[in-house]
Amino acid sequence: MSIRRILICESDSYLSQEFRDCLQRKGYWVDTATDTSSAANILKKQNIHLCLWSFSKPDALQMLSQVRAERPACAVIMVSADSQPSSIVQYMRSGASDFWDSSKSTEGLETLVEAHLSKIVGEESSGANLDFPLANFVGRHPKMIEIFQLIMSIKDTDSNVLITGESGTGKEVVARAIHDLSPRKKLPWVAVNCGAIPATLLESELFGHMKGAFTGATQNRMGRFQLAANGTLFLDEISDLSPDLQAKILRAIQQRVYEPVGSAHSLYLNARVIAATNQNLEQAVKERKFREDLFYRLNVIPINLPPLRERKSDIPLLVKSFVTKFSEQHKREISGISEESMRVLMQYQWPGNIRELENLVERVVILKREPGIIELKDLPVQHFKSVSLDRYISSVSFPEGGLDLNEAMNDFENELILQALRKTQGNKNKAANLLNLNRTTLVEKLKRKGLKIAV
Repeated sequence: MSIRRILICESDSYLSQEFRDCLQRKGYWVDTATDTSSAANILKKQNIHLCLWSFSKPDALQMLSQVRAERPACAVIMVSADSQPSSIVQYMRSGASDFWDSSKSTEGLETLVEAHLSKIVGEESSGANLDFPLANFVGRHPKMIEIFQLIMSIKDTDSNVLITGESGTGKEVVARAIHDLSPRKKLPWVAVNCGAIPATLLESELFGHMKGAFTGATQNRMGRFQLAANGTLFLDEISDLSPDLQAKILRAIQQRVYEPVGSAHSLYLNARVIAATNQNLEQAVKERKFREDLFYRLNVIPINLPPLRERKSDIPLLVKSFVTKFSEQHKREISGISEESMRVLMQYQWPGNIRELENLVERVVILKREPGIIELKDLPVQHFKSVSLDRYISSVSFPEGGLDLNEAMNDFENELILQALRKTQGNKNKAANLLNLNRTTLVEKLKRKGLKIAV
C-alpha cells in the first residue's frame, strides 16, 4: 500500500506545525499550504488523499467546491474554531467530509484522519463501497468512528459483544452491522427483545418447548436459540431477565448447550451472541440485580454508544439520510432542509436520541406535500418547546409588588438543578447532561449553593 498523502491548509504557522507533527508521527506524508493559491497548486501536482482546510468561510467553501469537482475521492476535513451549528451545516452541505474544532487539542485528530483514510484505502483495494454493509450506520463523530473501527476489527471473530447506550441510540443497528460484516452474514439473524416478552413466556421463547411441557403446549416449538442456528442471536434489553433465566442463559453461553422446556435432551448453541441494554449493568451487578458471571461472559467486547446530544455534529448527516430514505418511501420530493430548521434541530437535546430524530423527520416528510426543502414552518413547534423560553415562563406570575430579579433567577436555577437530579436519581453525570453542563460545573454549583437531594 502506498503512503497516504495529506494536505494541511492553515495560515497559522503554529497550528500548521502542530497538525503536521501530529500526523507525521503516524507515518503520513504531509504537505502544507498557507493560502488557497498554493493549496490549489499542490492539489494539481500531487495525489492528495485527505485535506485539512482552515481558511476563512468564503475561501473554504470555494476550495471545497473545487476539490469536489476535481478530486471527488479526496476526503476534506474542515478545521475552524467556529463550531456554530450553522457553520458546520454549511460546510457539510457544501461537501465537507467532517469538521474539526481547532480550539481543541489535537487529541483525537489522528483517529478522525485515520478513519477517513481507511475508508479510501478500502475502496481502492476492494473496489467496493465500505459503507454498503452499514447502510444504516451513519456518523463521522470521533466516537462513532472509533466504534466503526472496532466493528471492523471484531467482525470476523465469534466473541460475545455487549452493546450499551440510552434508548434510541442505535444498539440494534450496530449489532446488525456486526452480523452483516461477519462470515455469518448469510446465516440467520435472530433478534429478541427480552423486555417485551412476559417473563412467564420468555424461557419458552428463547429455548423452545416440547409438546405437553405446560398447559397450552400442544406441539413442539423451536426457540430463538435454535432458530439462530449458526448465525447471530441478538438479545436486546438483557437487563430485564429474571435471576432464574440469567442462570440458564449463562449456562447456554458458557457450555454452548441448553434444553428446551420439558426436554431432557440438550441442544447445541452454535450462534454468536450479541447482547444490548440501556441500563448500567455494572451497577446492577453491584446491586445484585444482575449476575456478575453472566455480565463478564457477555462483556467480552463492550461497545458503548453515545447519546445524540454528545454527537450533534452527526445530526446533519442523519437528517440527510432520513430525508432521502423517507422521501423515497413516501414518494415525496424533498431535497433537503433549510439552515434555520437545521439550527433548531442542532439546539434540541434529543432525549429519545436517533429514534426520536428519525420519527420526527418521517413525520415532517409525510406531512409536507409540496416539493422543496424542509422549512421552519414544517417543524412541529410543540416538539421543540425546550429550545424556547415559553416552556420556562408560562407558569410564572409576576408579583404585584415586584421582585428581586437576581434572587428569582437564583431560585429558578436551583429548582432546575434539583429537578435534573431528581429525574436522574441523583446521578450527577446524567444531570449535567440534561442541563448541558460539564459535571465539574454542576458539582461546583451544588457545593456553592448547598443543594442536596434525598435519593
